[in-house]
Order: sequence, then C-alpha cells, then structure tokens
Amino acid sequence: MLRGSNERTKMLRRASVEAVPHISIERARLMTEAYKIYEGKVSIPVLRARAFEYFMKNRTLYIGEGELIVGEKGERPAGTPTYPELCCHTMDDFKIMNIREKISYKVSEEAFKIQEEVIIPYWKERAARGKIISNMGEDWKYCYNNGIFTEFMEQRAPGHTVCGHKIYEKGFEGFKTQIEDEIQKLDFFTDKDAMSKKEQLKGMSICCDAIMLYGERYAEYAKNLAAQEDNPQRKDELLEIAENCEVVPANKPKTFAQAIQMYWFVHIGVTTELNIWDAFSPGRLDQHLNPFYIADLDEDNLHEDGARELLECLWIKFNNQPAPPKVGVTLKESGTYTDFANINTGGITPDGKDGVNDVSYMILEVMDEMKLLQPSSNVQISRKTPDDFLKKACDISRKGWGQPAFYNTEAIIQELLNAGKTIADARLAGCSGCIETGVYGKEAYILTGYFNLPKILDITLYNGVDRETNQQIGPQTGDSKDFKTYEELMDAFTIQLKYFVDIKLEGNNIIESIYMNYMPAPFMSVVIDDCITNGKDYNAGGARYNVSYVQGVGIGTITDSLSAIKYNVFDKNKFTLKELLTAMENNFDGYDIIKNIVSNRTPKYGNDDDYADDIMNRVFKMYHGEISGRPNMKGGEYRINMLPTTCHVYFGAVIGATPNGRLAHKPLPEGISPEKGADRNGPTAVIKSASKMDHLITGGTLLNQKFTPKVVDGEIGLKNMSALVRSYFNLDGHHIQFNVIDKQVLIEAQKNPDENKDLIVRVAGYSDLFNNLDKVLQDEIIERTEQTF
Repeated sequence: MLRGSNERTKMLRRASVEAVPHISIERARLMTEAYKIYEGKVSIPVLRARAFEYFMKNRTLYIGEGELIVGEKGERPAGTPTYPELCCHTMDDFKIMNIREKISYKVSEEAFKIQEEVIIPYWKERAARGKIISNMGEDWKYCYNNGIFTEFMEQRAPGHTVCGHKIYEKGFEGFKTQIEDEIQKLDFFTDKDAMSKKEQLKGMSICCDAIMLYGERYAEYAKNLAAQEDNPQRKDELLEIAENCEVVPANKPKTFAQAIQMYWFVHIGVTTELNIWDAFSPGRLDQHLNPFYIADLDEDNLHEDGARELLECLWIKFNNQPAPPKVGVTLKESGTYTDFANINTGGITPDGKDGVNDVSYMILEVMDEMKLLQPSSNVQISRKTPDDFLKKACDISRKGWGQPAFYNTEAIIQELLNAGKTIADARLAGCSGCIETGVYGKEAYILTGYFNLPKILDITLYNGVDRETNQQIGPQTGDSKDFKTYEELMDAFTIQLKYFVDIKLEGNNIIESIYMNYMPAPFMSVVIDDCITNGKDYNAGGARYNVSYVQGVGIGTITDSLSAIKYNVFDKNKFTLKELLTAMENNFDGYDIIKNIVSNRTPKYGNDDDYADDIMNRVFKMYHGEISGRPNMKGGEYRINMLPTTCHVYFGAVIGATPNGRLAHKPLPEGISPEKGADRNGPTAVIKSASKMDHLITGGTLLNQKFTPKVVDGEIGLKNMSALVRSYFNLDGHHIQFNVIDKQVLIEAQKNPDENKDLIVRVAGYSDLFNNLDKVLQDEIIERTEQTF
C-alpha cells in the first residue's frame, strides 16, 4: 500500500523508505579541507565557524523529483555524514558498518579511499574521542567497557535539544545584527572574559552568514532547475522553492511553506555542524506553524490539502536522515537508524490555555497517513486538552505501530518548576528524543549516558566484585552471605552506588570541559537563548538553562531482586542468601523450588503492591539523591531520568542471573516498566505502581504498555485506553506509550521477516521496524506482558 495523501507524497515516501542508508563522506572531506586552511590561524570558535561556512559553501545541493522542502544531510536521501572531529572511524569500523546485518551503512569505494588516505591521517590524533579516553582513569574505562554505565559523548557531541519559536520571528540577518550589537557592547576595561566573548560572537556571526549562503545557493539552484524544466507545474514549484529560499533563512518566514523551510534549514545546520546525540527537534510544531496556516488561509495563499502536503513533505525529510553511524558500546546503547527528532503536539499555550489547534489535528492525520519511523511523534495531554484530541491520538496509537506517545503537560511543567525554571519558560517546554524534558529554545539539556542499577546490586552482593570478569572493581562492603539484616545489604548498596556514580560524574565533568574548550557549536548557539547575550557557546554554559542527565535503567529488575531477598531471606526465612546466590550462579538450573518462589511467590513491582513498590521508591530516591543537584561544568546541575533506548538489552547481557529469577544475560525491562511477566494485575495496577515514583523530581520517565488489538477495539476499547492515559496523568505520571499487537504476529514476523518488512513496533522511546531489531530485542518485545482491562 502506497501511503501519502497525493501522488507526490506517495512517490516521495516510497523513495524515502526504499533508499539505502549509506555513508556520505563529503562532510568529513570538506571539514578536513577547512581545518587544514584555518587550524592554528584563528581561535577555536572561529575555526569551528569557518569550517561550518566552508561546508555550507561547498556541499552538494539536492532537490529531488517533486520535492517542495529542500535540504539533506548527505548528497542525497539516506546519506549520513561522519564527524571525524568527534570520532574518527577506523577502516575496520567502515568495513563492519558496510557488512553488518543490522543497522548497516553502505560504504562506497571512494569513501573507503578518502577515509584511509585523507580522514584518518588528519583526525586520528585530533578527534575528541581520543582526548576523552586519554583523560579517563582506569576505573572509568572499566565501568564503560563492562556495562556499569555508558557515555553518550564518547562518539557524539552534547545536544539532544530543541528549537524554540524565535526562528519564526527573526531571520539570520536579524540574528547577525543582534550579534554585532553585542560585540559593540563588550567592555574590555572591566570584563576579563571580553576577548573570549568576542571570539564566540564572531563565530556565531560567521555561522549566520554560512546558513544564509546555504539558502542563497538553494535559491539559485532551484532557479537553474526551473530554467531547464519543461513541465509548467514543476517549473512553477521550483520557482516557488527559489522564492522561499530567498526569504528564509535570511529573513523571518512569511508563509506556511517558508516557516517549514526555515525550520528545516536550521535542522540541517544544527545536525551537520555536530552530531548532537543524533537529535534536534522542532518543539511545539503545531503552535509554531498555526499562525502561518491561519494567515495563509485568510489570504487565500494556501488550502488545507496544500498544508497537509507540505507537512507530509517535512515528514519525508525527517525520514531521509538515518542516525549517524555508531560502533561498539554506542551501537549497543542505541542500535537504530532513528534520529530521535520528536514532534510535540497539543499541551498548552504560553498563557496557559488549551494548545490544541487546527495544525495539531493535521499533524495527527499526517502522522497516521505517512506511518514513517521518523520523526517520532507525541501528544502532550493537559487537563485542558479536549477529549476528542486524546481519543484521536489513542485511535492512531491502537493501530499498532507505537505512535504517538503520550506526555503529561502538567507533569512536564512541574518538573521544570522543580528544576528552577520560570513558569513562563516551563509553559514553552516539552519533551525531545525519547522522553526528556526541557525548555524549548532556551535550554541545553544533555543526556550523558545510561546507568545500570541492577549491575550495582550484583556487585554489592559479591563484595565489590564483578562476577562477569571476577575483578574487584568496587569497594569491599562485606560478604553479603554474612549480612544479618536487610538494612546491612542496603547500607552496602548505598556505598557501591555512590562509588560508581562518582566515577560517572567525574568522567562527565572531564568530557564537558573538553567540549567547552575544543568543540564549540557556534551555529546552534545562535538559535538557543541566551548564548548571544551571554557571549558564550552552547557547550560552555551559554544557554539560559544547562542541565546534564544520567539515565537510570532496570528499576523493575532491581526492585524485584531486592524484594526477593527481603521477603524470602530476611522476612520469611524461606532460604538463605547463600542458597539464593548459589542458585543464581547456576542460572537456577537444578534450583526449581527457589526459582519458583522468587518468580511466582514474591511481591513484584507493577501490581500495586506496596511491599514491592516501597522498595522501588527507596531505590529510586537513592539514585536521585546521589545525582540530582550536583553541579556540572556549565553552571547548571545534574538530574536524572529513567529511560533505556536499547541499552536495557546491553545492560542485561553483562549481568548474570538475578535474585528475582531473571536468567543470566536476559534483557532488563525498559524504562520504568515492570519485569516481563511480573505485572499480573492489569494495566491499572501498573500505573498505580509506577505513580508511586516521584516523576516530578526527574527530567522524564518512560512507561511501556502492551495490548492485543482486541483489548482496545471498538468504542469501549478506545474509551478505556483514553481513560488509562488520563488516570495515569492524574497520578502525575510523566509518559506512557503502547504496543498494540498480537504476540503471534511478532513470532510469525520473526520467522518470516521477508513477508513482514513493514512491521513497526514500539521499542522504548521510539518506534522501529521489527526487522531492524536483533533477535534478543525482538524476543524482549515478544515477551512483554500483554495487558487486558
């Protein structure tokens, strides 16, 4: 079935989904040429800006057949650039990416040649990754290499942030004027940082010129194509593209089409300046675009079908951009082509009113029609959100491909207020990437890596020894078999948790310092408040708010494991801790009685059972207490959120059998979801358990639920699904999303992948093609509890 509202978008969508992800070596080559010209001759901010300018001046332009929105990260759709200044891939990396079965990127002979002869010789000793690794101690390296935590910036730059509204109110000529005014106001008599600010601002000004040059080049290119075009309709379309590119990005947009093109130019600029943990998102797209939509309708410049067509073209643009290639641990924590751009729809307006508008409904319709992996789409549900909008979103979600996800507007606002944001800024906020909360256009909210909570418990049970390697890596906190009380175990766990959190945050601070000093992002700094007025880079604390996150993984596993120990060893005396550890060391083989007790006769998280849920809440508060509020290097602080991407599979692979009966090396539950099969009292029990965590002191939590289609079928099913979302949000839950699919469908798809190429499922904070997932992750999704009302 061809999807799209007309022949144009059907054609463009088909081309997008059929395009083969491949390495575009052009960016790496041009950045290398630029560095050879400018390195050592100008300041680092100006060097980065000149390199960005050189790239925008010389990069290949692409306008595909029938396109209305222009700009690609590579020379054509599905081309992904590399970022050798961050991570200089080896020839083996390229070979592996070219042939690996899952998430492969085809590498041309030319790309192999350029990488070997040009890129590696120049960048091997210069890349940020080398600086990071060389500055880390052996304890950090062990933890990173053995799954205690991960590190996002090991191959990617800080980012994962969101654009605000100001690009719709001012063009880059205006931004450049603002920058020049700030340079003139610098005080070289009393401000010791004046020279540094001047260089940062010069870099930003150069980037304004660069993005405007990019728009000018596209305008000229479209005119040239129009001159050669015989089809009158396409000639007019190309001339309109040229006209739009003459307006944006230099000036503020005047029309719906120009507003979309403005955002897309900024998106391409930000994501090719640096690989900012894959994601850059447009924020409240419905609220940004609605004024242009209304004005165009009033002036008869556009009709509803034309607006829908433009949005579908934007959706295709997002889908044309596979995530930059990852290798090693970074691939394990995020094994997907998905680029994590996330569209927020609904919520409230800046003055606190219902934010749902005509474009909100249109976005839902486009999402449903296009059914693409990218962009990820969500709805913000406020107490003021109309039930019709919630039901429409649920109706799309129950079709079974995992979009949209649902977010609680009131929770988002309170989370940001608790983190020190103003109410005015909090109302401009939402989520990006998977579930992370931030103030759009005003905040650098940086995800720094995942933290393996069940692994810390395992190390505690073995007196600081990692039993996967038999190495003493944590402090000796006592032989757990000698503990007389549950509190002795928790005291030991507290020590181990602090020890490993300290290693993680020390490493984070080193990495932040490296990016502050060596890898500024002057273009992104232009579009994020208050980098211009502060004269500081995005990566150096220039934004209004600067938060660093560490993501906790495996709360369901560690909760049920501690419950198994507390309930059976210390409360009921059913067996000793030594006997339980022996059963675990044998993967419960031959220990069926213990396995049955811990699996089936022990309180579990996800069943509205205070015994287990109190344990969950205690561990959560311990984790929060060790991280939240500690200062980062950019003048902000650390906070936590609870999500995994695909890291719950990797983290499970480095842990043996656990006290709750989970077998060795099996995946952990994703986000704050219960262990698979542990949640036996239905979805309302799950949300009541999950709500006992204080979501409002986090930056976001992820909850998955799985239904078979018949459970949510019909008007009653739709009503129940909508009521579940409302109920969870009334309990201050942050986020919920759904897989609506029959287990047998997934099993059949696993057996016959060629017959199920288009099957999409919800993984964690994103959806993906079932065929793109490795078997372990497929099995994990198959085994998730199928709930019923």
